[in-house]
Amino acid sequence: MIISMNTSETHPRFFAGVDGGGTKCRVRVRDAAGQLLGEAEGGPANIRLGLNMVWANILTALEKALHQAGEPAPRWEDVAIGLGLAGIADAADVARTLTSGPRFARCQAASDAHTACLGAFSGRDGAILISGTGSAGYGWVSGQAHPVGGWGFEVCDYGSAADLGREAIRMTLQAYDGLAPSSVFTTALLSHFGGHPAGIVHWVTTASPRDYGALAPMIMSHANQNDSVAVALVEKQAQHIGRYIARLVELGAAKVCLVGGMAPVFTPWLSPAARSALAEPEHDALDGAILLARGASNGLEDDVPHQSGPKRTGT
Repeated sequence: MIISMNTSETHPRFFAGVDGGGTKCRVRVRDAAGQLLGEAEGGPANIRLGLNMVWANILTALEKALHQAGEPAPRWEDVAIGLGLAGIADAADVARTLTSGPRFARCQAASDAHTACLGAFSGRDGAILISGTGSAGYGWVSGQAHPVGGWGFEVCDYGSAADLGREAIRMTLQAYDGLAPSSVFTTALLSHFGGHPAGIVHWVTTASPRDYGALAPMIMSHANQNDSVAVALVEKQAQHIGRYIARLVELGAAKVCLVGGMAPVFTPWLSPAARSALAEPEHDALDGAILLARGASNGLEDDVPHQSGPKRTGT
């Protein structure tokens, strides 16, 4: 086990887990026996947004959770904390994150995918595939991390709501040009943008992945009514997910947990082989982060300097 660079010499009374993304962070606090003591939410905690803000949001939520645990004036030195944060990509990100925070009884950080995988399999080997607005696969096998995909909307995000929406836009424009079949769905989507491709062109100028993903309910509605174009679009995303699942199994994961907002949407469209590799998560990312607080590997430990004792006290 690697002790973080902002660790005190005290024994923790509380074990906290943090799941932080670009919209919000969630914090859960348990005691040494695993009893749930408190939960709270805070502001964004993707480290790319700035570590001062991230730590401020985490500590505000942690303080709320500790208040629920009966600690009106909590001391960080009583807390072992595990951070599963979006934006952490390597050991340098971990080091910057840890040295920016206050001194805890123990502190370790990892990507949010890693803590989600730890939680899903209670720290054992396995893999997750996140399918939401975007997508990312992650396997944890024999002490080795195996990220698959997740390179961002601009170049990847296969098997996601955003990619489904983008492909729908492309097929609608091709149908308008007579380069691909049209259907009730393509007509409806074009009407959604004013009935002319110019509306789409104006929209895509500022559209975000979330905006593309917001088209998913319309697409799924037409697919469930057997519209040929919508069905083909959804089947393509299911094939992408199947490829990710197959790769994670090839890397050594016996089972894969398909998680995220689009997971229940796409699951019925998966091939029998892909569905046979799926498992339900045992716990969530917050409990995965608590495993990190208790000493589980962060998936990057081979690259993290072995240092203990307080390095600095954050704000």
